[in-house]
Amino acid sequence: MKYVLFAFFALLAACRERPTENSPPSAAAGTEWLVERATVVGLDFLHFNGTTGEYYDAEIFPPGVAIFDYDNDGDLDLYVVQGQMLDPTKTIEQAQFPYQGPMPPKDRLYRNDLFVAADGLRTLRFTDVTNASGIDVRSYGMGVAAGDFDNDGRTDLYLTRLGPNVLLRNNGNGTFSDVSQRSGTDDPSWSVSAAWIDIDRDGWLDLYVGNYLRYTIEGDADCFSPSGEPDYCDPTVYQPARDRLYRNQRDGTFRDITNSALRGGHGPALGVSTADFNGDGWMDVYVANDRRENDLWINQRDGTFRNDALVAGAALNIDGRAEASMGVDAGDFDNDGDDDLFMTNFTAEGSTLFRNDGSARFDDVGVPSGLRPRSVPYTGFGTAWFDIDNDGLLDLLSVNGTVKRLESLAQKRDPFPFGQSRQLFRNLGNNRFEDITSRAESALRPLEVGRGAAFGDVDNDGDADVVVANNNGPLRLLINQIGNQGHWLGLRLVGASASRDMLGARVAVERADGSTLWRRVRSDGSYASANDPRVLVGLGDATSIRSVRVVWPNGQVETWTGLPIDRWMTVKEGTGR
Repeated sequence: MKYVLFAFFALLAACRERPTENSPPSAAAGTEWLVERATVVGLDFLHFNGTTGEYYDAEIFPPGVAIFDYDNDGDLDLYVVQGQMLDPTKTIEQAQFPYQGPMPPKDRLYRNDLFVAADGLRTLRFTDVTNASGIDVRSYGMGVAAGDFDNDGRTDLYLTRLGPNVLLRNNGNGTFSDVSQRSGTDDPSWSVSAAWIDIDRDGWLDLYVGNYLRYTIEGDADCFSPSGEPDYCDPTVYQPARDRLYRNQRDGTFRDITNSALRGGHGPALGVSTADFNGDGWMDVYVANDRRENDLWINQRDGTFRNDALVAGAALNIDGRAEASMGVDAGDFDNDGDDDLFMTNFTAEGSTLFRNDGSARFDDVGVPSGLRPRSVPYTGFGTAWFDIDNDGLLDLLSVNGTVKRLESLAQKRDPFPFGQSRQLFRNLGNNRFEDITSRAESALRPLEVGRGAAFGDVDNDGDADVVVANNNGPLRLLINQIGNQGHWLGLRLVGASASRDMLGARVAVERADGSTLWRRVRSDGSYASANDPRVLVGLGDATSIRSVRVVWPNGQVETWTGLPIDRWMTVKEGTGR
């Protein structure tokens, strides 16, 4: 009863939320901030979850999606995971929702064929190149992580599955090779989110794998909704699976160092985000767990991590409750130079905002920020910090969809009654956020079962777009129509010897007024998805910057001055001062 009362008063407070204190760009008047364009540009993917009415718990959690540049042509391509039949006694023709797509159902790779004319006019088009790529992954997909594990300058993919996981090596000629077994990363668990991270600053990417539950189809339990109808189970019905940490051996193989490196931890993991939370120059890991305390793995700089979540104030919400956390992302929303945390949660909990004091000590400011009250009715999954209007303040998008039957939809005879609309929040610059979903009504209001979300500049026009993967539904491409009406700086940061994206690098952009914006190179975060590793910094009305300072993953610091704005460029380690 106490929790129901909190939800009621939180919603009441949201309705009385103060008006916007910094207005959006004037050019936005009457403009939809996001528009949906998937089918128009050739993204015809439809997720198949293989449901047959048994309510197997694994079928309600996928899919994730990745945006990454697999062919090194400067624009973002797309990878999306696919489902399969889970009931071994039934054929695909007996699925509750018929499969619609090329047979057999498998993961898909789409090449971005972006064309930019001399006058700057952009034509965006995607081509399905799955068959030509040699990718033939037909196991039950969950998510995807993107990173160059062998330092050959080509982005590889790690695919989380309902076991075993798959590592695809990019061959550099448009094809990929399955090196899962040889690499030692074919974890047989139920994995959802994973992250590439250089844990020891040796210049090679290691791998953190977030595992969910100890679950098999044969051991699936029978659970029911409040009305007595069959439904998906609560995660507490099963035992959590243990996360895994793999150290890169620099020879194409990895060593499982979980037992020595990760002592403690709770699970079951759904979201993973990496950042240097305490500012010591070494990468840490935050894990969003479902119905259990979240984990904050602080790097001890000796190959081990300590779980500081409880003492750091990042394990439980302000009420001392463990939430059902799904998506997570780290970013500096208050522009004070450290990475804060945002998590999407289960319906009636509301999303959580943890503000970092710079030493990896966190305060839950979800209620005063306005984020928690506004998100109470939703079950959130994919999410990320991104500057939708390029004003220099990080905003948020939450992709929603329940894991429990919505009786209101079931009564309307919705065949898959789990759909919810998405939410867009604008950072007001005063530690508060405004719900501006109405400014992208047509793209955000449809009721869909949102899961993965990948964020990045798909059309290279200087603002962040979003690819949304829906369970048992179509892929969505949300094109940003507002961000590039302000000024911006776009950077790809690559290493000196290995020309790969330097995940974990921190970037400080000093604006003309002397203020500094901190961003980081990352592909992880959100839910089961991989984001654009490039750094996009909104500059608002500023027509120039003073400098760009980069703290590389190995601790070296370099500075560049005189960089142009309103364009994408590559910054290489060792070329600054």
